Amino acid sequence: MNCFRIQARTLSALVLLAFLLSARVASLNATATGAATADSWPMFRGGPALRGVAQASLPDKPRLLWSFKTGGPVKSSAAIQDGKVFVGSGDSIFYALDLKTGKKLWSHATKGAIESSPLILEGRAYFGSNDAFLYCLDAKSGELLWKHETGDKIMSGPSWTRDGGKSAIILGSYDYKLYSFDASTGKSNWVYETGNYINGTPAVDAGQTVFGGCDAILHVISLSDGKKIKEIEAGGYIAGSVALADNHAYFGHYENAFLGVDLKEGKVAWTYTDRGFPYFSSPAVAGGRVVFGGRDKRLHCVDRSTGKPLWSFGTRGKVDSSPVIAGERVVVGSDDGRLYILNLADGKELWSYDVGDSLGSSPAVVNGALVIGSDDGSVYCFDK
Repeated sequence: MNCFRIQARTLSALVLLAFLLSARVASLNATATGAATADSWPMFRGGPALRGVAQASLPDKPRLLWSFKTGGPVKSSAAIQDGKVFVGSGDSIFYALDLKTGKKLWSHATKGAIESSPLILEGRAYFGSNDAFLYCLDAKSGELLWKHETGDKIMSGPSWTRDGGKSAIILGSYDYKLYSFDASTGKSNWVYETGNYINGTPAVDAGQTVFGGCDAILHVISLSDGKKIKEIEAGGYIAGSVALADNHAYFGHYENAFLGVDLKEGKVAWTYTDRGFPYFSSPAVAGGRVVFGGRDKRLHCVDRSTGKPLWSFGTRGKVDSSPVIAGERVVVGSDDGRLYILNLADGKELWSYDVGDSLGSSPAVVNGALVIGSDDGSVYCFDK
């Protein structure tokens, strides 16, 4: 009987240990592979599907913890990993900052403004510059590991995929092309040519990448070989990025409409129109809701299945900033210079902070802290 109890206790301890190790491995894998966790926001919109959903909560009443001044407008949206904030600036410099203090850890100069939002993957920082290069830096030291030149400026943030144990960086350029690069070496895997500029970050899910551009087409491309799977007419320039969920794509365009597209059927499932203003903001998708900003100075929330409006929230400036959903709250910036936190259920304002200049950058949210850049040239960090 005593032996049985010892064995039972030993078994329980082993089960607990296995559970803890499994959880630890899952956490490390998430960090290594560029997926958002409570402690990390490794890329634009948090992860490759670009859903804009944080795994961390927002504080009830955030306070300004620090601000860091750069030499140009900060339109790049920050990435956060391992206690560091990574962000580009219009001063052509890419920065790594300490998340707790805002102190500069290192910087790397390019020859063009940096509006591309970075990707932090497997200890490396990837970002594009208006000098037409994709850069790969060591995330700890800022050392240049490799760079690859495209035919025009890069506004797109890099995304990523993994195939056969190797990681690949997926990136669009104003040279009309979508690229896949070997993440370790920068060697080209394939190139796919479209009919116009690619501005947004390509979304990645289920073996395919989905993106739009100024050719007014939603492109669906195979990640393995860069071959076209299908094209869907969007009806207007797609300047923002596409969010993917359950084989559906969600995005807005410059002809004043926001679309839900059934990728399997290859057709528009629903169209949302409100007033005669374009949509540049990339959507956040969680549960049955899609939330996105508009140049009508509003943040919109619609039913994910039907596109029917659920609520809208008015600001005093256009909302090009892409919202982030954190639990039952939404955080977004506006060109009125304010950062807002709203209730996801009804769009009620819970908190706001006046930065004083346009917030075209999008928030990054980790463990009760949020980081956003401003056209005043500063990066702001708020926490509880």
